[in-house]
Amino acid sequence: QISWTPLLVLGYLFYLLLGAMVFQLLEKQAETHFWDQFQLEKLKFLQNYTCLDRQALEQFVQVLMEAWGKGVNPEGNSTNPSNWDFSNSFFFAGTVVTTIGYGNLSPNTVAGQIFCVFYALFGVPLNLAFLNQLGKGLNAHLITLERWVQKPGRAQVQLTIFLTTGTLLFLVFPPLVFSYVEGWSYGEGFYFTFITLSTIGFGDYVVGTNPNKHYIPVYRSLTAIWIVFGLAWLALVFNVGADLVEKFLQLKWHKPDLNLAEGATMKSEDEPEQPRIHIPS
Repeated sequence: QISWTPLLVLGYLFYLLLGAMVFQLLEKQAETHFWDQFQLEKLKFLQNYTCLDRQALEQFVQVLMEAWGKGVNPEGNSTNPSNWDFSNSFFFAGTVVTTIGYGNLSPNTVAGQIFCVFYALFGVPLNLAFLNQLGKGLNAHLITLERWVQKPGRAQVQLTIFLTTGTLLFLVFPPLVFSYVEGWSYGEGFYFTFITLSTIGFGDYVVGTNPNKHYIPVYRSLTAIWIVFGLAWLALVFNVGADLVEKFLQLKWHKPDLNLAEGATMKSEDEPEQPRIHIPS
């Protein structure tokens, strides 16, 4: 038997290296372009407002960065809705226990930070237990994943229905809603949807943060509920994918010794059948 663990480790490292090279190829030139454009805009700003010098402008930019880091959107005015009303706080609590962590909002008070630590300490295991039970419910009612290999006929149909329905409910239709409400393109909405449900959570796109839009009060709360069910569905999909990879590697590399099997078969054929002896009690 050949152990597939070293092969899996090499494949994992190769996948990371491949991703690093592709991201560098796609993003580095665009970053350089945006950086040059930003420097040009600062230069134009100083030329238009001669009462300012570069140091004052850099200090103002630093103030903007600090405000953004503390969850305050520099756009808009003082009428912007609070980031810590009940709906937004409910959404933030969901991002904590689900470990999404967008990074656009975080507690700034010492008491809030300490509470966040203990809230996550107990909330993350509770969330995992809840998602586990929710996944078992989906698993029991939509598809028997454990019998997929043993009964490929009907179970494959159920798997197809499960994947199709979940894809429509959690990956295809939600970007349409986000595009309409947030003003994003469908590609941006799909990107936000997958990054959120996979708990990657970059924070470059977050719902309900545009100060120029008026959201219904329960918008982010409904989004948090959608995230919970989407997490359970996508976790099942990832588990199926991981099981398929493991089974593929086991079938490919854990091959039985055919010579030993053939020898055992020949030996059993050559040996005469031993008489059965009945030993009375």
